[in-house]
Amino acid sequence: MADMAKHTRDARIRRHARVRKGVVGTPTRPRLAVFRSNRHVVAQVIDDSTGKTLASASTLEAELRSTGGNKDGATKVGALIAERAKAAGVTAVVFDRGGFNYHGRVAAVADAARDAGLEF
Repeated sequence: MADMAKHTRDARIRRHARVRKGVVGTPTRPRLAVFRSNRHVVAQVIDDSTGKTLASASTLEAELRSTGGNKDGATKVGALIAERAKAAGVTAVVFDRGGFNYHGRVAAVADAARDAGLEF
């Protein structure tokens, strides 16, 4: 089983490298990166020119911990990351799905951030 998990992780990392070739965060349009594990969802707004994280949200935080890493939790993370990004002066982002399929929890983060006012 451990070999399969390693293969799955390596495949995601290779997919993410392909995605990142075309997705670059700039100061005017930073990158909204999403990571999902089996239990949690994490989103960060990153300016790749300086390597700085401008805003982040996660189901690991105290106020979202009770929702868990399901689609409901992912929706709350998306709304929270949009709110924090706007507070940091960011209105437009490029979406980085992190090598995951744009489906389920990853799409829920994107849709909630879009609904909360972030421009993709």
